[in-house]
Amino acid sequence: MTDYDPTEEQEEEQESQLKSIESTGSVTTEGRHQVHCLTIIGQVEGHYILPPQNKTTKYEHVIPQLVAIEENPDIRGLLVILNTVGGDVEAGLAIAELIAGMKTPTVSLVLGGGHSIGVPLAVSAKQSFIVPSATMTIHPVRMNGLVLGVPQSFSYFQKMQDRIVRFVTENSRITADRFRELMMTTGELAMDVGTSIDGETAVSEGLIDHLGGLSDAIDCLYRLIEEGGGSNGTGDPVHRTSSGNDISTR
Repeated sequence: MTDYDPTEEQEEEQESQLKSIESTGSVTTEGRHQVHCLTIIGQVEGHYILPPQNKTTKYEHVIPQLVAIEENPDIRGLLVILNTVGGDVEAGLAIAELIAGMKTPTVSLVLGGGHSIGVPLAVSAKQSFIVPSATMTIHPVRMNGLVLGVPQSFSYFQKMQDRIVRFVTENSRITADRFRELMMTTGELAMDVGTSIDGETAVSEGLIDHLGGLSDAIDCLYRLIEEGGGSNGTGDPVHRTSSGNDISTR
């Protein structure tokens, strides 16, 4: 009969976590509550594989993770950490919609940058945080490469942009008019249309809920868990309200 060795089990768990971090950029932590940490970094990769030198977050990796987190009763909360330049619009919106529709308590934290499609991803959580040094770039939908110069192309871009505006305003405190104003500002970005805002401005504009760091985000997530899962008492997720195609927003 062999003796139980707790250190061996701990080593196996640490090795499993390291493999998870290397393959998916995520880890499940054992703190006051069991929390899954998901990182969205680099560029959100959609239907087309990006060059190997690009740092990417693959949506086909993230979507199954979110389903597994929602279905796992042992995982009490989700912390989403973002440092992204943007990427594929429909892939980013798909991930954001999944996060917004989760009953599992969710908190997002923007570090470095939450640019472009990173904005909907940041506001999709039930509570959002941003560090003072982080920035968020808001600009219209664009597309690289060949574009058919017909009215239908521009109509499609407009509809895609409307989807982004609607999602952001339904999941934050910023108004649609103000968000469009920031999106269409000229003279702010070199050779581009849009606005780059820092952490404090993102909060004052109502785009992000709180200014704070990692400990603030974790404390908020624990509070949501202990207050009843971040639901409204009926099991439905709480959504804040104000008053597709492989398109990149890089």
